[in-house]
Amino acid sequence: MAENRREEVDKALEEIDLSTTDYQVEFQTTTGRITLDLWPDVAPGHCRNLIGLARIGYYDGIVFHRVIAGFMAQVGCPQGTGTGGPGYTIDAEFNDRLHEAGVMSMARTNDPNSAGSQVFLCLARVPHLDRQYTAFGQTADDESLQNLLAIGQAATDGQDRPLEEIRIETGRVIETPR
Repeated sequence: MAENRREEVDKALEEIDLSTTDYQVEFQTTTGRITLDLWPDVAPGHCRNLIGLARIGYYDGIVFHRVIAGFMAQVGCPQGTGTGGPGYTIDAEFNDRLHEAGVMSMARTNDPNSAGSQVFLCLARVPHLDRQYTAFGQTADDESLQNLLAIGQAATDGQDRPLEEIRIETGRVIETPR
């Protein structure tokens, strides 16, 4: 079992106020910057979780362990295998947001309430994921989308792992008061 990071995340969230502040998460990746607008109106728990994990440096150095061209790029496993997480899970917040290119959604097992830290970023419109996975953000600008799409072009092995490592170098939270 992975080390439980819930206490650290909760502490990092003490001053977060989704009602008065807009939040973005910015990942500096080996392919460039990806800034993500969060959607707390449809998935506040997922937004808070990502903000907390980013604030404690959880995503720093983590690799994109699964990339499927025309589908999605997945990241957030501390082991880089797709089997790890933060040592806790969060409940699903299924909503009506569509899984389109640039949309961020939460990875999970067959149990809808098994998400933790792994997210996937859609590389195209993926309608079969709508209302089955929690969509909770989207690339904030064209540069971010283009950097994400570049990840989607990576050569991969038989397990969809990029042949050349692609990783999040650092993550940070951007706060903008309303």
